[in-house]
Amino acid sequence: MIKVLHSGFFTTIQDRGRFGYAHYGVPVSGAMDLYAHELANTILDNKNNEATVEITFGGAKFEFLEDCIICVTGADYEAKINGRTLVLNKMLLVKKGDVLTFGKRKFGVRTYLGVKGGIEVKEVLQSKSFYKGITEQQVLKKGEILTTNKQKDSISNTNTKISININRFTTSEIECLPGPEFGSLSKNQKKQLQDNIFTISGNNSRMGYFLEETIENSLPSMLSSGVLPGTIQLTPSGKLIILMRDCQVTGGYPRILQLTSASVSKLAQKTTNDTISFVL
Repeated sequence: MIKVLHSGFFTTIQDRGRFGYAHYGVPVSGAMDLYAHELANTILDNKNNEATVEITFGGAKFEFLEDCIICVTGADYEAKINGRTLVLNKMLLVKKGDVLTFGKRKFGVRTYLGVKGGIEVKEVLQSKSFYKGITEQQVLKKGEILTTNKQKDSISNTNTKISININRFTTSEIECLPGPEFGSLSKNQKKQLQDNIFTISGNNSRMGYFLEETIENSLPSMLSSGVLPGTIQLTPSGKLIILMRDCQVTGGYPRILQLTSASVSKLAQKTTNDTISFVL
């Protein structure tokens, strides 16, 4: 069991998300950086859909109420156990009474705390991912006790560590594919998309990232159509919206680009004033 001593800015429980419920208007949700989430489970030899704790902008603090094995992946917020620096992307044995803290940001936005056996919370529509209106709670709160699944393996430490290329967090290049309405863009619009540098605005969340810069837009209005995490919409004003994991399931703006799953995870580690460029 794990006690939440401080919940931080925005800390949730996430797994791979909900699938097959779009016709009910239910978003996919799930871990924003799916790569980091699955990496934690891989290192712990969990199933890749075991729930992890997603910590946005650090600030969280946890006390372990029993011995367990953990792994911390994703953004680096100087994670420490009892004041001693913790190595990212490595299986680690923690003891009853140990305290995990997150401090100054080095890189990235979202950190994932995985536990051997996974976090045990109520499953709704085949997922444990928090989402307002679907699950009973939206974020973790101070004083809450998290239950972990019983571990079948004996508890031991290991020196195994996976090295992650820091370029994954620092690169500005975001790979994408043409969206359904990409063919309706003019040659100049396509050139703007591929040549311009775009800045992430302060309006960014699990639902979507708005970009500051605009491109010309003379496309006609369209009927609402299906969208996915990673869909890039072009608004009438020329602003771009990149839909993220908690996005709606339909939208009425032209879908000009579609991020790959890996690119959604990369983008999830960026924040206000970071810049990106699209690579088709």
